[in-house]
Amino acid sequence: MTAPGPLSLNTITVKALTLPQVIEACARHGITAISPWRDVLNAAGVDAAAKQIRDAGLKVTGLCRGGMFPAADAAGRAAAIEDNRRAIAEAHAIGADCLVVLGGGLPKGSKDLPGAREMMRDGLHAILPDARAAGVTLALEPLHPMTCADRSVLSTLGQALDLCEELGEGTGIALDVYHVWWDPDLARQMQRAKGRIAGFHVCDWKVPTVDTVFDRGMPGEGVIDIPAIRAMAEAAGWAGGVEVEILSNRWWAEDPEAVIQAAKAGHAFC
Repeated sequence: MTAPGPLSLNTITVKALTLPQVIEACARHGITAISPWRDVLNAAGVDAAAKQIRDAGLKVTGLCRGGMFPAADAAGRAAAIEDNRRAIAEAHAIGADCLVVLGGGLPKGSKDLPGAREMMRDGLHAILPDARAAGVTLALEPLHPMTCADRSVLSTLGQALDLCEELGEGTGIALDVYHVWWDPDLARQMQRAKGRIAGFHVCDWKVPTVDTVFDRGMPGEGVIDIPAIRAMAEAAGWAGGVEVEILSNRWWAEDPEAVIQAAKAGHAFC
C-alpha cells in the first residue's frame, strides 16, 4: 500500500483556533493544505483570509459547507439558495478545490422525506450555473443515515452519484469515511465514482460511540479500514490529499497543539 497523500487540516478539528491561528499552526507543523469552515472564514474576513492562505503557500482542499436546502416555506428555500451562492463566491475567493455540499434535514415538523430530497435536488439545480461560472466544484457529501432527519437527506454514495450523473459538469463527491464505511454496496459505488471524487475526508468510528455526530475518533482509534477505502478512492482516480476532519467533544477539549500532533499521527495511519 502506498503512503497517503498530503495531509489537509480541516479547521473543525481544532475548533478553538481562529482561521489565522490554524494557518500559522499549519505552517509551523509542515502541513501543506487546509479546509476551512465558513464560520471561521467569515470571522477572519474572506479577502484577508485568502491573502494569508496564499502567503502561507497552503492548498485549500475544500470549503465547508454549502447545501442545507430543505425549508418549511418558499422564503426559507430561497434564502438557502442565496446562502449557497455566497458560499460559492467564498470558495472561489480562497481558491478551494470544492465546496462541500450537504443535503440538509427534514424541515421542522415535516415527515416528508421524498419532498425534502426534492428540495435538495431543486436547490442544486438552482446553484449549479453559479458554481460552473465560478469554476467551483459542488462536492456532494452523503452523510450516515443516522443524520437523515436533521442533517442530510443525502444518505448514500449511490444517491450522491445519481445526482452527479443528473447534474453533470461542476459536481463531484466529498467522500468521508465516517459516513460511507458501513455501506454494503461501497465497493461497487466506488467504481462508479471514477473521476468524480473531489475530496477525501478521514476520521474513525469508535466503539462505543457516545454521540453519533460529535464523537469521531482520530484515524486508528476505531473500526474503519481507512487504507482499504483510500485504495478504492485511488483506484477511482483520486490523487489528492487526505483531509483530517474530527468533530469530537473529547478532542475539542484537548490542547490544539496536541490535537494537531494526533492528526499528523492519524494521517500516517491512513
